[in-house]
Amino acid sequence: MKQLINNLKGDKGIWSFVALLALFSFMPVFSASSNLAYIGQGNGNTLGYLVKHLAHICIGFAIIYWIHKVPYHYFRAISKVGLPVVWILLAYTLIKGTVIAGANASRWIQVPFIGITFQTSTLASIVLFMFVARYLSKTREEPITFKASLWELWLPVFFTLILILPANFSTTALIFSMILMLTFIGKYPLKYIGIIVGSGILFLAFFVLLSKAFPDSRFFSRVHTWESRIENFSTDKPDEDDYQIEKAKIAIASGKIYGLGPGKSVQKNFLPQSSSDFIYAIIVEEYGLIGGLGVLALYLLLLFRFVVASHKANSLFGKLVVIGLGFPMIFQAMINMAVAVELLPVTGQTLPLISSGGSSIWMTCFALGIIISVTKKEEEIAQELKDAAKREEALQKLIDKQLEEEYSIDNDYSIEDKAKNPMNAVLNK
Repeated sequence: MKQLINNLKGDKGIWSFVALLALFSFMPVFSASSNLAYIGQGNGNTLGYLVKHLAHICIGFAIIYWIHKVPYHYFRAISKVGLPVVWILLAYTLIKGTVIAGANASRWIQVPFIGITFQTSTLASIVLFMFVARYLSKTREEPITFKASLWELWLPVFFTLILILPANFSTTALIFSMILMLTFIGKYPLKYIGIIVGSGILFLAFFVLLSKAFPDSRFFSRVHTWESRIENFSTDKPDEDDYQIEKAKIAIASGKIYGLGPGKSVQKNFLPQSSSDFIYAIIVEEYGLIGGLGVLALYLLLLFRFVVASHKANSLFGKLVVIGLGFPMIFQAMINMAVAVELLPVTGQTLPLISSGGSSIWMTCFALGIIISVTKKEEEIAQELKDAAKREEALQKLIDKQLEEEYSIDNDYSIEDKAKNPMNAVLNK
């Protein structure tokens, strides 16, 4: 175990906070999965869900360990090559989106021969953020023109978002917002960003109008869900999402300061998606306001380590990769918690590293592995500088020692010469 820990390179703070979030996730997942156990098995046995979550976490940490060994500059080329692959996966998802528990889940695909479902938009977001970071770092020393960036940057970005939008508006909005933030930090001209924002709003309006013109089209089937969620959030009209929010608020109110205790949640038996989308409500019910704020603090500390890692990165690509992959992770957590307390309409965003689910955990760990790879490189550079300083200090000591010995020998010879020289005796007389 000690040898394994010594092999973990990179920012130890990121490793620590990720491990704490993953370890804490076992308790709420084990408790909240009772609802799934009753529905799926009929006996309420949650042990299988706990073992499954353990397997997901272990595979996730194996992904982090493997990815953080890869030099992060390799991902510059991977992002360019991987984007067409992502487009194929997203198009396939739109056409062959699977059904989970009888519900429309067009954002998921079934992986052949394995039997697991995979949300392609999570992989697409990682590849897209690296692609944007690659472009901004490449053009930093060159003047940016809107025409050139429109073809090289925004056309691939918008094409990717168009493939995600019909199945998942919240993920599309999150990715688009993070890309705007990334371009702003990368010093992309602000006037061009304004044009892109306006274009995005116009395209969304056009997409909604098309959905009204073709209401029976499968391509626009999710638009009605978006509208109903926004309408339910702004009015008191009862709906299934409103039912979820009400149960989540009851769970949070029941937790009070110290909570009901681990495993003692009541609303987990009534709240749909209690182990994924609304797991934060179960955390507050069982661990109280203290537990809820503790989870929030861990995410904020992780955000702080991302900021530090970005500041220490010696290349612009490394800085932008840490921001592009790290910040969306934290914002997704904030959105999940905001939905649970009804600050935002229901979005379907999970709580990273805590909610149950395989592909979401693995993609989060994939992004974390790349971030840690950036910090590992900076750690290696710092260690090389430290070793070079030690070698220089040792060499200086050796030179000083040799000079001291030569000076001592010269003094000894001068004394002997004075004693043996006969002219000295004459001069002394």
